[in-house]
Amino acid sequence: MTETLNPNQRAGFAAIIGAPNAGKSTLVNRLTGTKVSIVTQKVQTTRFPVRGIAIEGDAQIVLVDTPGIFTPRRRLDRAMVASAWGGAQDADVVLHLIDAQSHIDAEGREGTAADRRSAEDTETIIANLQATGTKVILGLNKIDGMRRDTLLALSQRLFETGVYEEVYMISALSGDGVDDLKKRLARSMPAGPWLYPEDQSADVPVRVLAAEITREKVYLRVHEELPYSAAVETTSFEEKADGSARIEQTIYVERESQRPIVLGKGGQTLKWIGQKSREELIELLDRPVHLFLTVKVDPKWQDSRALYAQFGLEFDV
Repeated sequence: MTETLNPNQRAGFAAIIGAPNAGKSTLVNRLTGTKVSIVTQKVQTTRFPVRGIAIEGDAQIVLVDTPGIFTPRRRLDRAMVASAWGGAQDADVVLHLIDAQSHIDAEGREGTAADRRSAEDTETIIANLQATGTKVILGLNKIDGMRRDTLLALSQRLFETGVYEEVYMISALSGDGVDDLKKRLARSMPAGPWLYPEDQSADVPVRVLAAEITREKVYLRVHEELPYSAAVETTSFEEKADGSARIEQTIYVERESQRPIVLGKGGQTLKWIGQKSREELIELLDRPVHLFLTVKVDPKWQDSRALYAQFGLEFDV
């Protein structure tokens, strides 16, 4: 018996670009209705394009959650930014997400150094879009509690750059305005059969997703003490005969002084990281999980080709 094809089906790619901490991962998680991208209070947590899959009517939207676009300083930075622009170039529609409150604060006295950095990164993105003649949708995010006239004035200023087709004012956190944006993205999808099964919500190798989940827990627990000096690699993923999964992961830090931070007193921090990560992996994989974590000091982990390959990043950027 042949499967009947739906002639109304549409499917394609929607890239979400923006400065670090604009809320891209939160929006992908909101649009897909599940946890696809890690979300922490750290900026630059997304290191590779995660494909979340959202359904709207007859349309399947494959969401490319790109790393934040910023001024790169290190090899890893360059790889992340190149990956972000690559994700945008390959998409059927591009959404530029901006943290509205942070952008406005950057223009006033109350703005922090982080607000000003974010505004500079946004200017860099706009300049690149102008240079390439790319037209995108503007998403003003984190509008909770903001005055409408303030948002309209910001929208007007941004529209004068000539790179935006239309604007959506949303809160990825509360979901306000996201349904309308989702319908708009769905309309941009080209006609054709769906690219993924209906019940699939992400296109991420499970080893990578497992590593990202653990990395999120590392940052949630030690975000004050540990800057961007940690990476997680899934070194072994074994399906056991009893249906459980045995996962081994290595947490890399750059300096010997950072190792005790991740371990914690009597190993308590590492134990918490492992427990929280295991709980989420059990829910994600729907089976028992045995998780084993090791902390290693490697000053050159950012120059590891294997780690870049794990996340689909170009090493020689």
